[in-house]
Amino acid sequence: MVAVDKPAGLFVHRSFMDRDEIYFALQLVRDQIGQYVYPVHRLDRPTSGVLLFALTKEVARKLSEAFANKSSQAEIKLTATANTNAESEQQDDLNEPTVIHNVDNTSLAMVKTYYALVRGHLAVPAGFIDHPLKEKLDKLGDKNVSRDKPAQSAKSYYQVQQQASLPFKVGKFDSVRYSLVAVKPVTGRRHQIRRHLAHLRHPILGDINYGDNKQNPFFIDHFGFKRLMLHAMSLEFNHPISDIKIKISAPFDHQWQQVFTELNWPQN
Repeated sequence: MVAVDKPAGLFVHRSFMDRDEIYFALQLVRDQIGQYVYPVHRLDRPTSGVLLFALTKEVARKLSEAFANKSSQAEIKLTATANTNAESEQQDDLNEPTVIHNVDNTSLAMVKTYYALVRGHLAVPAGFIDHPLKEKLDKLGDKNVSRDKPAQSAKSYYQVQQQASLPFKVGKFDSVRYSLVAVKPVTGRRHQIRRHLAHLRHPILGDINYGDNKQNPFFIDHFGFKRLMLHAMSLEFNHPISDIKIKISAPFDHQWQQVFTELNWPQN
């Protein structure tokens, strides 16, 4: 296996979405190590973080099965207690999490942890989102796929890590509120985390598809860069050959650290 820390803005592989692009993670890794690599999962172009490749078809098959094993991931639990005084807008599709300690993930096929910077302060600090999603189709790549397919099951756990405010008026609000949220998706629908957090009315900063058209421009102007604030922090899984527990993590890059400094959040 080869794991890389994919920067935001880099395609995983060649795409019809940008025919003029010349850099792709797949080719860059292949050229760097001098042999072919097999993709076993994907990250959207604007998402940064851990990206895993296999060196053989057999390992690629086993890792792909691990990513696809959704039933075992349903065992993920949260260690925070939900706030029972939640706003009504956040009650839809949320179930109070089971409170346990010392979670053992050895039975889970593939545990993926993402971090997102979102608009606002979530009233419920931890929860389970069970909100089906219609399949997102590309106009060109999926032109022959039926548009009438029913919504697919989509489930995610989330937990607020940090919250902060900035004293600037944006839109109808007198201050800008941000939350850092850890998300563990159980299923793997396209744009699932982005759509689930937007469903909670706390969209990810820099999300041009599901985000806030007032908060996004302020963020760009204030912090001086434009990107989706979604980071694939870690993958946890059993090694496909040795069965040893593996955890691969990618640190926050300098732009994330800049935001943490501004908001007085710890950077580890």
